[in-house]
Order: sequence, then structure tokens, then C-alpha cells
Amino acid sequence: MSIYDFKVKNKEDEEINLKDYKGKVLIIVNTATGCGFTPQYEALEKLYQKYHKKGLEILDFPCDQFGHQAPGTDDEIHEFCTSKYNTSFDRFKKIEVNGENELPLFKYIKDNSPKEILEGLKNKMAMSAVKKISTTCKKENDIIWNFTKFIIDKEGNIVARYSPIEDPMKMEKTIIELLG
Repeated sequence: MSIYDFKVKNKEDEEINLKDYKGKVLIIVNTATGCGFTPQYEALEKLYQKYHKKGLEILDFPCDQFGHQAPGTDDEIHEFCTSKYNTSFDRFKKIEVNGENELPLFKYIKDNSPKEILEGLKNKMAMSAVKKISTTCKKENDIIWNFTKFIIDKEGNIVARYSPIEDPMKMEKTIIELLG
């Protein structure tokens, strides 16, 4: 099994086969429009603009499970992201990433990803505090909060998992290596 065995729904509710992304380097991220990490959209878009033509795709999955920080419809979320942060990468239907209604893709990614990258004592302390308020984080590999970022290589392997607090630009070196 690989990520290419999954289908997801885009914001227009159309089924998208992840096989369509085979041969691309992917960043898969759960997002929210009202989160303290929401400004990470800027860095994600910067990475997308810089590396999209070389084979990078970003798959944005809005999620309202963490403090109800992704209110609104899929269209309202898209409008916010494109008008405030000028995002142009693919955005999908709002989903859940933990619990009984979690999107099967996220269950697979969580179960098959390496240990989360979380650097620095300050960041570790901050994420420890966030974990205490995360009501949906029940299992060890569950997503703690919005903006958990996963990097997938061209063959569909999950090669990195970045904590929500980590700046997306820290992924650049890995992206460059994977794009080869």
C-alpha cells in the first residue's frame, strides 16, 4: 500500500486519485485559517512558487479539529487563503485528521511516517503545552495541531514529518534533495 492507493475530495467535492501526483514531491499539510500558525501559508506558497515547476506539489487539507480554527465552508476557506496569502497550491475538502472520522489518507500517513521533527527547547515546550489542549490527540502518532507537515518523495514514501511549530522553510533542503 502507498499514498497512491488513496482518493480524496477536492474543495469542489470531486474525487481526486492521488496516483495523479505520482512522480512529484509532495507536502501534505492539515491547515486552519484562524490559527497562530496560519501565517505559515506564506512560506508554503514561497516553497510552491520556487519549486513547483521542478516537481513540488502542496496538498492543503483544512481541518477544524483543533480549537475550531478552520470555520467556514470550503469555499470561504479557499477565498481567505487566496486573498490573504495568495496561495495557488491544491486545496481539498475540510477533513478530520484524528479519531473515528479521520481521513484514511491521514491514518496511513501517520502510521507510516518517521518521528516528527521538532527542534529547540522553546519549540518543544510550546508543543508540549499545545498537546495538553489538543482534545483529539489520543494516540502517540496522532496529529497534535494545525500545520503538521509531511514530505512525500516521488515514489510515495513518507520521508519527513514536521511539527506544526516548525517553519516550512526548514523543509527546503529536503525538498531540494528529493527533487534531485
